[in-house]
Formats: sequence, structure tokens, C-alpha cells
Amino acid sequence: MTSDSRIHARSSGVFIISATPFSDDGALDLQSTDTLVDFYLGHGVSGMTILGMMGEAPKLTEEESLAFTRRVLQRVAGRVPVVVGVSHASNQHVDRLAKSAMDLGAAGVMLAPAPNLKIDDQVHGYYATVARMLGADVPICLQDFPQSTGVYTSVDVVNRLVDEFPQVVMFKHEDLPGLRKLTQIRSQAESAGRRRISILVGNGGLFLPQELLRGADGAMTGFAYPEMLVQVCALFAQGRQEAAEDLFDAYLPLLRHEFQYGIGLALRKETLRLRGAIRSAAVRKPGPVLDATDHAELRRLIGRLQRRLGTSAPPVQSGVDTALAA
Repeated sequence: MTSDSRIHARSSGVFIISATPFSDDGALDLQSTDTLVDFYLGHGVSGMTILGMMGEAPKLTEEESLAFTRRVLQRVAGRVPVVVGVSHASNQHVDRLAKSAMDLGAAGVMLAPAPNLKIDDQVHGYYATVARMLGADVPICLQDFPQSTGVYTSVDVVNRLVDEFPQVVMFKHEDLPGLRKLTQIRSQAESAGRRRISILVGNGGLFLPQELLRGADGAMTGFAYPEMLVQVCALFAQGRQEAAEDLFDAYLPLLRHEFQYGIGLALRKETLRLRGAIRSAAVRKPGPVLDATDHAELRRLIGRLQRRLGTSAPPVQSGVDTALAA
């Protein structure tokens, strides 16, 4: 993989957070991995991120993580950059997975802070140690998701890491509430003459229009309708803010529903199953299981979306203007 195909400070668009497909018995489903990759690429994503928290990475063995990484990269075949999540409590595990992923053709790695870091110096020290361990040739996306990790990464820590490590090229913004943090990173970099980094946003895409207005470059999340994320980012890039927000609003009830803590991943995977992207919606145990009422609610919301867009099946439009005309 050439340096041009790795993540960098100008990476933008939608880097979809990929689900990890399992069969009903919990085994890794590599056949569905192929169809899922095709589904994402068919909807125009700019990149993929695998083995994230919503990709159930902590539930995979090291061998499964490598098998999934290899299969995704083979299927993508260089068409878009693939970021591999390598977060783990063990630095040795991080090192092995990161270097294996890069050898297989990954575009960079995503790293969340280790548990139980309480103060800025500890968070900075962790990232600095791992950055030195991986080396300057491994592009890093800092994952800021304190709702899950319990670790707060301050703007000051982000700035210090950007100043000290050129390989830190991307920030996954997922603090909640965190809109001001995004603004502060951008404004402080500009006032200090600090180099730019890519900022992609998560939280299911729930705040995507506001985040784009505050300087985000795109999204890194896994909403089961990636075409909406792609089209909203494209419309913002064209300066068509009102059209982007109108399109976003059409999907908002389903987006909000999928964002539920605890059950959200099961809803996302069931939606992907209904759309033909994966064969089974199984979440590896322990994990949420939808009941009959959950299924009925989800289907009702999907039906309302279909009617609003004027479709008889889950929308698969690939073009911005097609979606807007619906």
C-alpha cells in the first residue's frame, strides 16, 4: 500500500464503522463479510473502519480479528482505505494486531485509550507510548469515546499528540456532549498555526449536520443506511446545507432509534439483515436479543422511512439527486 492510500490529514467523507457478521450460532461469518463489504462500497463510502467497539472487537479472538481483517482487505482490494481498530488493554496485543493489519494492507489504525486513565498526563503518556511503539510509519486515528471507555481525552492532550507525533492524522470525535470540543480543536489549531488533522464524527451520525458546520470532515459511524451519511456529507461539500439537513431529517427517527444504548447494535444488525447485507443479525453473546415488539417497532420505522422516500424497499439510491427527488 502506498502512502497516498493511507489515512491522512485531509481524509474525508464517510468511513463506515463495519459490523462484524456472525452466524446464528455465533461463528464468524466470512461469506457475509463479503456481502457486507459490497453493500458498503455500493453505497459510496469513502473508507471502512473495522474492529471498532460496535464491531464487537472485544468478543473476537486474536485469530478471528486477523481472519476478519484479511477477508475485508481482500474484498475491498484497495478500492477504499480500511482503518483497523487495535484498541486493547495489552500494548503487546495492540502492537501485534497493528503491525499485522498494516502488513495486510490497512490504511491506518484506530486506537482508544486504555482503561483507568484519570488525568491528562496519563492519557497523553499512553498514546505517546503506543505511537513510539508502532513507529512513525503507522497512521493513527485517535478514538475519543469516553461514554464507553470511561477515559476523557482533553483538547490539550489532542493538541500535544498532534504536535509531537506526525503519524497522528485523524481524530474520531465521539464525546457527548462534544460539539464545543470539535470547535476548540479546530480554532486552537488555526490560532496556533498547528497542522491540520482529519476529524470524523461518530455517535451514530446523530449530530452530523452540526458537526459538519463546526469543521468535521465527515463521519465514522455505522448507521445501517450509509447512503444517507454519504449524501449528507456530499451535499455539505457542495454548499447545499438546507438540502443536506432535509435529507438528514427524513432518516432521523430511524437514526435516533438505532442510537439506543444497549440494544442499538442488535437493531443495526437486524436492519442490515433486512437490507440483504448480512445473513444473520446475531450479536455475539453476551449481547442484546430483539423481542417481537422490538422487531415490530423497527419494521414500522423502516416502513415510515420507505413511505417518506417513496420507495417500496429499503432505499438503495447511490446518487444525491436521486435521494432528494424521492
